[in-house]
Amino acid sequence: LGKSGRAMLEAMIQGENSSEALSELARGRLKSKKANLQRALHGLMGDHQRMMLAAQLRHIDYLDEEITRLDEEITRLDEEVQRRMAPFEEDLELIDTIPGVGRRTAEQILAEIGTDMDQFPSAAHLCSWAGLAPGNNESAGKRKSGKTRKGNQKLRTALVEAARAAARTKQTYLSAQHHRIAARRGSSRATIAVAHSILSMVYYMLKRRHPYIELGPTYYETRKKDAVVRQAIRKLESLGLEVMVHPVA
Repeated sequence: LGKSGRAMLEAMIQGENSSEALSELARGRLKSKKANLQRALHGLMGDHQRMMLAAQLRHIDYLDEEITRLDEEITRLDEEVQRRMAPFEEDLELIDTIPGVGRRTAEQILAEIGTDMDQFPSAAHLCSWAGLAPGNNESAGKRKSGKTRKGNQKLRTALVEAARAAARTKQTYLSAQHHRIAARRGSSRATIAVAHSILSMVYYMLKRRHPYIELGPTYYETRKKDAVVRQAIRKLESLGLEVMVHPVA
């Protein structure tokens, strides 16, 4: 309900019963709908209904005040977070260049892993610590379920949200990766795989101080094609053949 509706409800609480008088409280575009308003406002309202209506409006006003107070507190906390994260602005800007990773997610990632990547021997170690690496469950030569370990739950949650956002982007490597894996292994495993890729990217970006480079949606297919060509050439050369490869126009 807008200002017109609120004015009508308050008039009803004060004892106004005339639908014509209530419809005159309409504002803006509602003024052209007075006939419909009069039919809608025609009815009976007793003292009990007025009391309940007044209680409901008081409750709405209380909730509005609480929302305003919480908004002010959130703004204050945001300013405090920005002040504390100011020394890490360069690192945040690097991480923020990854598709699907927003400012808040970048702050969460940095808060959990820090800025010094030397504490992790490799990107694989970091992903394992975060609980994004497949488990190694083998018995009697048989591979069983390779579920990921729990790891750092806060970091894992932030990365999974970023992976889902990246999957919705257009014409990106991460989106293509998600759709490629989801077709074979399902959406959940694809999301974990993309989250693993994002954390690996963060590791190398912070270690090398280099922004994200978009490889494009066809990078995997192109790289796979080149590998197939090289493998075929090696096999033919092992048979004593000299191979000359030329692309078809």
